[in-house]
Amino acid sequence: MSSLSVTASGAAADAVTRHVPTLVQDAVASRLFSKDATLWGPEAEPEASIRLSWVGLARSSRPLVGEIEALRDEFAHRGVDHVVLCGMGGSSLAPEVICATAGKDLVVLDSSDPDVVRRALSEHLERTVVVVSSKSGSTVETDSQRRAYEQAFRDAGIDPAERIVVVTDPGSPLDGEARGAGYRVVNADPEVGGRYSALTAFGLVPSGLAGVDVSALLDDAEAVSDLLAEDDEANPALRLGAALGGTDPLRNKLVLVDDGSGIVGFADWAEQLIAESTGKDGTGILPVVVEDDDAPELVTGAPDVLVTRLVGADDESRPSGDTVRVGGAVGAQLLLWEAATAVAGRLLHINPFDQPDVESAKKAARGLLESGAREAAPAAYVDGAVEVRALGGDWLGSASSVAEAVEALLAQLGPTGYVAVMAYLDRLADADLAAARPALARRTGRPVTFGWGPRFLHSTGQFHKGGPAEGVYVQITTAPREDLAVPGRDFTFGQFIAAQAGGDAQVLAEQGRPVLRLHLTDHDAGLAQLRKVLTAGATE
Repeated sequence: MSSLSVTASGAAADAVTRHVPTLVQDAVASRLFSKDATLWGPEAEPEASIRLSWVGLARSSRPLVGEIEALRDEFAHRGVDHVVLCGMGGSSLAPEVICATAGKDLVVLDSSDPDVVRRALSEHLERTVVVVSSKSGSTVETDSQRRAYEQAFRDAGIDPAERIVVVTDPGSPLDGEARGAGYRVVNADPEVGGRYSALTAFGLVPSGLAGVDVSALLDDAEAVSDLLAEDDEANPALRLGAALGGTDPLRNKLVLVDDGSGIVGFADWAEQLIAESTGKDGTGILPVVVEDDDAPELVTGAPDVLVTRLVGADDESRPSGDTVRVGGAVGAQLLLWEAATAVAGRLLHINPFDQPDVESAKKAARGLLESGAREAAPAAYVDGAVEVRALGGDWLGSASSVAEAVEALLAQLGPTGYVAVMAYLDRLADADLAAARPALARRTGRPVTFGWGPRFLHSTGQFHKGGPAEGVYVQITTAPREDLAVPGRDFTFGQFIAAQAGGDAQVLAEQGRPVLRLHLTDHDAGLAQLRKVLTAGATE
């Protein structure tokens, strides 16, 4: 029997006390699980009416289990056991968590970086199965990755139709194209948005092929479905939703720390769900994923910060300070956080099912790609192996080095501000750059997020542009060691990721949000230079 626990203290407990009785009185839980699209107001109703099937996935996804198991057995019989997932945002983050927690290997390719793509193509191609996941069927990153694998398979004398499994909505452009090419296609529920799709084919197919017991995952979710649908003050989704969206004033920096949950990378999945669902109309909640209990954000006591600890299912510790403690099995927690985010959306008076500013960045990237432009602005100057650009206002001043530019950017930080580091780099090879996150948090005394591009564009990228204008942004780009063509397209992966970064910076700048763009003209030398600057002045 799966269980869930949500306990709160301080401002979070006050929010639970204030809002949960009204949520119960308004029958929010039962209406949510009966797919009542009116919960978020008239403007959200058209979108909500086609985005609520996730509430019943613990049962409706059951027919997929046998199909996935048969497919896995077929591939295993042929010696094909290296599973690669090409997908972005909600199509990749849930399977990554599910597989890592179960101890199953899954390669997630959610980058446009040519060095990253080339490395994935070079690993175990002879025993690789590729899951291509795209809800819309038109995601450019995923389409480009698919084309690269098709070419690699053909070059190796392998029929791509024998190695590629497509997950998409019925009737999408990819659905028709893949079926026409003889690929195996698994259709997902079209009335589930990407970030709520953990228990659809998007989460289950790659996880199941990698060896996860997806039936048990659904069991965990089903065991708590009735609990989460109850109009009762003990309902964990109502309690968590109230804590997330109901503090007064709103504590809109949600620090997520794993405190023995046993669920690997869960905070990264929750980050995307919450930021993309709530960060719009000038409001929202910014998840801040921290490394451990030494994270500076856990001791600031800032009035805009709420700490959430992800704990073990059997944890009985009581929270203290302005804290929420959440525990439960992975399948149960996926459904819990989806329901709680929908509840928080109601309290914030926003539509938790759209992502308007993700689309604006995509449009800007397409414009740069089509025009052949590589940069949104000329370099202000070059310092060593780093080109410096300042966008979103006249704030650079007399800075003439990378260190001075960083100092000038941080000077724009207000008392409720945050710093976002956005690294369009290789998240495996360059992983140690993430040490800049806690260093900058200690230096500024403010929450700092760290996102790998273009992955974060489907996550905190929505909050950056649609949330309150409180952030300052450090964008890091690089020249690839070797570019890679996108087969059948007139652009390369290097050109594509440059356009994505440029489009992101352009949209932020158009909204007057300060962006420091640091481009490494020599990857290794520039990265070493940057590490030194971004970690300077940090005190332990």
